[in-house]
Amino acid sequence: MSTCVCSATAARRHHRAGASLLVAVFFLSALAILPARPAAAAIDVGEQAPAFALTDAGGGERSLADYAGKTVVLEWTNHECPYVRKHYDSGNMQALQKQAADSGVVWLTIISSAPGEQGYVSGDKAEAIAAEAEAAPSAILLDPEGRVGQAYGAKTTPHMYVIDGKGRLVYMGGIDDRPTTRRSDIEGARNHVALALADLSAGRPVSEASTRPYGCSIKYRTP
Repeated sequence: MSTCVCSATAARRHHRAGASLLVAVFFLSALAILPARPAAAAIDVGEQAPAFALTDAGGGERSLADYAGKTVVLEWTNHECPYVRKHYDSGNMQALQKQAADSGVVWLTIISSAPGEQGYVSGDKAEAIAAEAEAAPSAILLDPEGRVGQAYGAKTTPHMYVIDGKGRLVYMGGIDDRPTTRRSDIEGARNHVALALADLSAGRPVSEASTRPYGCSIKYRTP
């Protein structure tokens, strides 16, 4: 009788241990498929923009310091994202780039998609896409490690930033107030970037310095 009781007790313990192991395996598996999240932004409006240096699509090196004293726009992009296509297929982004260039503003388009992820391209491919779209940035910068994107807390494509001539971040957020993929919504939209640049040009504080970005999540490298 004693042997039977001991055997039953051992069986129950073995069953509980097995169940605990299964729960642990399931939990770890669930963690493994969770999407990686970029680091929280280490910058806010009014602060100095993080310094950086990146390789451009032509193979040269560009740094933020190269444009000291100038207004700089940073545009995070992914040519496969429908939210980005909304603004390029309509010509809206190109028009804003050209308007900025005419005003002496530097426009840096940044690609932070990791190799193998949506939106990742070589330098040659990035230049070909820009040429076909008749885009007019000052430079296209490649950030496949995602370090610059994460330093700025960039989350979506597009995600827009404006830096003034003193190197301070004066705008961050969406390109406009119509978070859709419909080109028809561009007309009548409040273009936050255009308004921020107009405020800077007129010597005024940017009236709406931070808005919610919208678009496709940036496909950062997973840890």
